[in-house]
Amino acid sequence: MPAVLHATAGQVLRLTLNRPEALNALTPDQRDEIVRLLSEATADPAVRAVVITGSGRGFCAGADLRGTRTSRERLAGDVARTLRTGAQRLISAVLDCEKPVIAAVNGTAAGLGAQLAFACDLVLAAESARFIEVFVRRGLVPDGGGAYLLPRLIGPQRAKELMFFGDALTAPDAERLGLVNRVVRDEELEKTAHAWAERLASGPTRALALTKQLVNASLDSDRAAAFAAEAAAQEINMTTADAQEGVRSFVERRSAEFEGR
Repeated sequence: MPAVLHATAGQVLRLTLNRPEALNALTPDQRDEIVRLLSEATADPAVRAVVITGSGRGFCAGADLRGTRTSRERLAGDVARTLRTGAQRLISAVLDCEKPVIAAVNGTAAGLGAQLAFACDLVLAAESARFIEVFVRRGLVPDGGGAYLLPRLIGPQRAKELMFFGDALTAPDAERLGLVNRVVRDEELEKTAHAWAERLASGPTRALALTKQLVNASLDSDRAAAFAAEAAAQEINMTTADAQEGVRSFVERRSAEFEGR
């Protein structure tokens, strides 16, 4: 079976990490496949929303380190290069995808798996899900953009607590901190993720993409830059068919029917 299952139905691309025997720990090939599929989703008008989930009892246990060699002599820049082209490239692919991405966290999300979930636009978690910034347990510095993502989501003090101790965070606690949008019963996760994705897929796709870009950039911008970006996004969006349909539907007092263009 493929290590990443993918299928598009109802304009929703569903990506399923498919190494349940390893709690869906990511291999380099698997990671590169996700990057490729997200890049293709951005350019594919038949895809208007994405769901990422895992098979079995784990969402993603992080990077698969079993093939990592620690004995050979490293060249200067090896580690940084590996991160740039690996974990950071994966997280960037999620953040830069121009379609809304939902994480449906069905089990443990640890290390890079946790960062993968937190990079998504919306996070649904099963009651049995757990989130672990596991790096400190292995004597490692967080990667996959964790030190960038977490402070923006929950503030620096909470982020340090999770990263310094590496304790498992339950789904309800993650929701309380603001890392998860909603916790649902395990048996309801797939149905809820599907409903959310269908709703997004029926929305104004370009407006959602521009909104995502504005929000993701907002904490790195001053007010003047943020306002300028907002004005530019509005200028671009008003040329779309969906924006024109939205205005017409308001004038005609009916529900808008968006086509994603």
